[in-house]
Amino acid sequence: MVMGRRLRGLGAAVAMGWAVSAQAAELFIDPVIRPDSGDTAFIIVASALVLFMTLPGLALFYGGLVRSKNFLSVLMQCFAIAALISLLWLFGGYSLAFAAGTPWIGDLSGVGLSGMDGVRSGLTIPENIFALYQMMFAIITPALVIGAFPERVRFGWVMLFSAAWLLLVYIPSAHWIWGGGWMAGLGVLDFAGGIVVHTTAGISALVIALMIGRRRGFPQTMIPPHSPAMTMIGAGMLWVGWFGFNGGSALAAGAAAGNALLSTHLAASAAALAWALLEKIKIGKPTSVGLVTGAVAGLATVTPAAGYISPIGGVVCGIVGALICFYAVLAVKQRWKVDDSLDVFAVHGVGGMTGSLLLAPLATTALGGVGLAEGRTIVDQLGAQALGVGVTAIWSAVATVIIAKLAALVVPMRVDAEAEHDGLDLSSHGERAYEFD
Repeated sequence: MVMGRRLRGLGAAVAMGWAVSAQAAELFIDPVIRPDSGDTAFIIVASALVLFMTLPGLALFYGGLVRSKNFLSVLMQCFAIAALISLLWLFGGYSLAFAAGTPWIGDLSGVGLSGMDGVRSGLTIPENIFALYQMMFAIITPALVIGAFPERVRFGWVMLFSAAWLLLVYIPSAHWIWGGGWMAGLGVLDFAGGIVVHTTAGISALVIALMIGRRRGFPQTMIPPHSPAMTMIGAGMLWVGWFGFNGGSALAAGAAAGNALLSTHLAASAAALAWALLEKIKIGKPTSVGLVTGAVAGLATVTPAAGYISPIGGVVCGIVGALICFYAVLAVKQRWKVDDSLDVFAVHGVGGMTGSLLLAPLATTALGGVGLAEGRTIVDQLGAQALGVGVTAIWSAVATVIIAKLAALVVPMRVDAEAEHDGLDLSSHGERAYEFD
């Protein structure tokens, strides 16, 4: 999310990207400025849309891709993570991410989220609405990671890992870029989460997929989704919810939000069709799962750049993202033989990193964007983006290995062979998603 004063024009969006360090997201309530009711209503709706992406969008999108005996377990993990992260956000998560603190981490001055009715400094919305909106991002990011290890992970381990991962990976990354941290000071831009959300989740997903090992039968036996229709419904919800994800990241109802929405929608549209065409060329026919996977790849790719680029730039993000993510999926599954079961790294991770780099040229006025900061060249911005992506990826990988191993000391990571055979719905939760007479 871009920090700064209310966006009155597209040029202001980029200006705020570099101003974020100076304005440092302090827990400071402006006693004079009154909230703008339109902006406030817009961010409230955007918050609901981002939560809608996780519940039920991501849950159904992921759930349709697993076998029916594991469908309920995916829904359980998404719902439980939403509840867990919400409480952690209340008891320090938000403050550590968005209080001034140091360039590396915030402080605990905002624990409890009380006394935040006034306008957040530099914005036109109340501090508590801003905290609510950011909470939804904190929820969906660890929920994305579970796509790397369905059908074989213990529920207790997921909960322990997700809690620690939020504190040690997501919160520092959010503070570095969105909370006035050291990356913001270097000019790293991330409009809505290509680095903070998709890079962290994608890299961590790949690491865990390697650590937990493959599902039984993979890659010798094809493991088909139990309900492509469910996956398409979930993907549709994600697409709609992304309007809150990217549009709301302007933090005001104005031209910048409109530009982000246009770029986002067009990126998804272009990527969906590009992926379908690639499937037609590669396997002879387009598939429903491929179409929606392409749309999600386009959405992930445009996310870091949405507020800085033109609608045509959104189309470019969609096509390039679909092309790169399509072959990344093939490389991970077929060449590397890594069972990143629901393609979190290849779609979200690769897409987010690709979009973060594409931002540098596409944000220039020559290509229809809002323009780079004064004195910045494409090479300068590309260097900042590459640094942000690289450091975040390395931090996410190292921290994930440590967190995963420590959580496994308390609760083993993987279920036993019998539980995996029976399915996690029954073995972990004592229920079945479907009961037939």
